[in-house]
Amino acid sequence: MWDQEAVLLSRSYVQAVQSAGALVVMLPPDQLLLEDPAEVLELLDGLVLAGGADIDPASYGAQAHPETLDTVPERDRFEIALVRAAIERELPVLGICRGMQLINVAYGGTLLQHLPERFGHHEHLRVPGTFDGADHDVELLEGSLAAGAAGETRHATKSHHHQGVDRLGEGLRISGSSSMDGLPEAIEMPDRRFVLGVQWHPEADETSHVVGALVAEARAHMRERVETGTAA
Repeated sequence: MWDQEAVLLSRSYVQAVQSAGALVVMLPPDQLLLEDPAEVLELLDGLVLAGGADIDPASYGAQAHPETLDTVPERDRFEIALVRAAIERELPVLGICRGMQLINVAYGGTLLQHLPERFGHHEHLRVPGTFDGADHDVELLEGSLAAGAAGETRHATKSHHHQGVDRLGEGLRISGSSSMDGLPEAIEMPDRRFVLGVQWHPEADETSHVVGALVAEARAHMRERVETGTAA
């Protein structure tokens, strides 16, 4: 039975959302929701796109790099459809690591498939499988959603990724960059109420306010829906 496929999520994401005062619902890929994810989005007050496997380069019209491994196209297709529909309905969205990259891809952006080739170092992923020694600072734009969520413009982060944003997707702006090499570390959508992607892992940092900012916005969204009579 242990050789069977599984749908898994690191408990750190669950704990971060619960600690901020919200309930957690995990959404596995569902082919029936690809055309219209509204049925499940109607049940949610906010959406978190978690980290994980590399995104299939076919999603952004590229060939796979030798270091691009373990892609799950089924997950990519589902989450791209999900995030587009969520943003269209003004649902608060937070993309973490892979989740930030997925937001970019969903709006026509592309990815750097192996950062050491561009930057000549492995500082964004020092030890596979752990955040030990993975801290580095990012510079966030004053007045940006990213800076507001983090509570500061120079923010210490925990990093674990070997890919990153290359060409920026339509309607997005870069609101944070690595202090090491300028790699985009935060993106957002200025014409939406709360669409934020962060390349680091706030769920692994008990001092981070980023997940809490998403939950606070989700709570406000829920109250508005109740007041207007549009809540399920």
